[in-house]
Amino acid sequence: MTGQAPDNPPSPPPAIPKQVEQRIVHGVALSDEYAWLKAANWQEVLRDPAALPSDIRAVIEAENAFARTVLAPEEGLRATLVKEMRGRIKEDDAEVPLPDGPWLYYSRHREGGQHPLFCRATQAGGEEEILLDGDEQGAGKSFFELGEVRHSPDHAKLAWSVDEKGSELHSIRVRDLALGTDGAETVVDTDGGFVWMADSSGFYYVRVDENHRPSEVFRHVAGTDPASDVLIFEERDSRWFLHVRRSQSGAFAIIVVSDHDSSECHLLDLHDPAARPRLVEPRAAGLRYEVEHRGDRLYFRTNADGAEDFKIASAPLATPGKAFWVDEVPHQRGRMIVKAALYPDYLVRLEREAGLPRIAIRHFESGAEHAIAFTEEAYHLSLGERLEYESRELRFTYSSMTTPRETYDYHFATRERRLRKRQIVPSGHDPAQYATRRLFAIAADGEEVPVSLLHRADLRLDGSAPVLLYGYGAYGSPMPASFSANRLSLVDRGFIYAIAHIRGGTDKGWHWYIDGKLDKKPNTFADFIAAARHLIAAGYTSQGRIVAEGGSAGGMLMGAVVNMAPELFAGVIADVPFVDVLNTMLDADLPLTPPEWLEWGNPIEDKAAFATIRAYSPYDNVAAKRYPPILALGGLTDPRVTYWEPAKWVARLRERMTGGGPILLKTNMGAGHGGASGRFEHLEDIALQFAFALACVEGRYAATPEPALA
Repeated sequence: MTGQAPDNPPSPPPAIPKQVEQRIVHGVALSDEYAWLKAANWQEVLRDPAALPSDIRAVIEAENAFARTVLAPEEGLRATLVKEMRGRIKEDDAEVPLPDGPWLYYSRHREGGQHPLFCRATQAGGEEEILLDGDEQGAGKSFFELGEVRHSPDHAKLAWSVDEKGSELHSIRVRDLALGTDGAETVVDTDGGFVWMADSSGFYYVRVDENHRPSEVFRHVAGTDPASDVLIFEERDSRWFLHVRRSQSGAFAIIVVSDHDSSECHLLDLHDPAARPRLVEPRAAGLRYEVEHRGDRLYFRTNADGAEDFKIASAPLATPGKAFWVDEVPHQRGRMIVKAALYPDYLVRLEREAGLPRIAIRHFESGAEHAIAFTEEAYHLSLGERLEYESRELRFTYSSMTTPRETYDYHFATRERRLRKRQIVPSGHDPAQYATRRLFAIAADGEEVPVSLLHRADLRLDGSAPVLLYGYGAYGSPMPASFSANRLSLVDRGFIYAIAHIRGGTDKGWHWYIDGKLDKKPNTFADFIAAARHLIAAGYTSQGRIVAEGGSAGGMLMGAVVNMAPELFAGVIADVPFVDVLNTMLDADLPLTPPEWLEWGNPIEDKAAFATIRAYSPYDNVAAKRYPPILALGGLTDPRVTYWEPAKWVARLRERMTGGGPILLKTNMGAGHGGASGRFEHLEDIALQFAFALACVEGRYAATPEPALA
């Protein structure tokens, strides 16, 4: 239905002062009237939000107040939505335990708890032991998010990392499990990951630099002052990031050095307390590889030798270089190998073909291979975690847009599939009441763009239904057609929930990613618009009945498509949107900029890249036209998409648009890229977005008056 405009006109939005900054790049004059919203001390703000300069804080707080005023009529609806979504959560839920030696390890939540509890019990059936109580640790903190929680190999200690600002600067603490208390040391400014040494004496971790780049690997000995930690590896080139992870065999810590184009791995022997990194294969432009260990060989998921959709190769552990790689699973274009898991007797592949995932299993000795099959039109698969290398079973999860998450243990020898857990929806859920479909929209260049749909089975498909169309399209990340209980609150109100599997992801293989990055980035935006128009042409919805949503790089998508085709949309939700693309890519001092040049292009050195980015950058292409209602969401301590990007975008939209709106900015003053940290607090964020979407399609927003000139 279409609602009536309110009798009383809304208050004008805040007036944001303009301070014009100008510069010349590649002979082009750039003018930015809102550049001053970027705090000169932004690194300090990430660590201490109170350090935000007062003039900038005044703007952000005024925007929050304005958004609260405009969104106030939806408070009752938001409360209803939160109640519904919370009713679909089994509050005392527990994960399926993972065996490790004599113990079973698992996480669970208590009734009413915001954060997980990490627990164990003996396999013989002993009483539960709570190792770490997330609710207790997070009590009274405005932001609290656990990173990794890992017990030591001897089961005597627990290392755990936590972010208490939302800035993704994690501290690591070490707990004595016999005493139940943490040691005196706190390892600060880490990326949150770590790998225990085999003798449980300490662990390896990655430290971030002042610009938030993970750049150094250290070894910490438990119980010692972190100031004495030993530097193991350092990457000085700002275009490369570091990560450390444990091999599935448990024999090595793997230092991964990567950018958006290539990777390089180094091995650390976890049984050698004084181990030094051992290079596997030197980095080379365009060469990507991941390494795993089995016996006397290493196995690689790699794109070497033109394997666009990846292959699996192996080499002797003694001579791991590329010259010794031999194919184990040859490349097959169109069948993308997403992940490989190694077991003593089996090689497991998660792969995707024709947009759908499957699990393939190969017996090493015989070479016999089979797949785990499913029948729904669109679904999602993932390989589960395991703690023991010597396992006879594979754990995996399955869901679809109608089927709640199911966890299975699959026995390799018997091929028995044992259901270990089915997601419970306490308020009730009947999959037969819903329908999921996969459509294909035809892009301007003839490519078929998959679109996954969820709607009520009894919905009349006569073109009147509202649609929430979600998209991302970057970094090769596919969008899974998985189950979300939260979406049912929209679908039960007559919405169609749609996911556009646009270029920039790998939904249709690696070429789908390549065709949506660098100079081909505009394909991403065109694909999303094609998906929207296909839904209209196919009679699912109509123009002006679609609410578009995307976050982070998907927020860039939102900014681009609303510039290109604003008439299609009833509203736009841009969550932590990367919209100031040109200015950010011209700022080499920002933490993510140098690595991102391989995704978007380097406009500093490349004139063509400058022209391409300038032509689509949402902030630079805001025009004098009518825009639909827009809700932009930011986080003050977000290190990925800094708070000033959505703030600048909103200011320029209001300045240049000729009608429409309202344009709203809500900045979380105590959180970063992921929003609120508690599981119920997070529902408030989702309810805000859903209530906004409902208000947009029901016409409850009148255009706001123009702000007074600053």
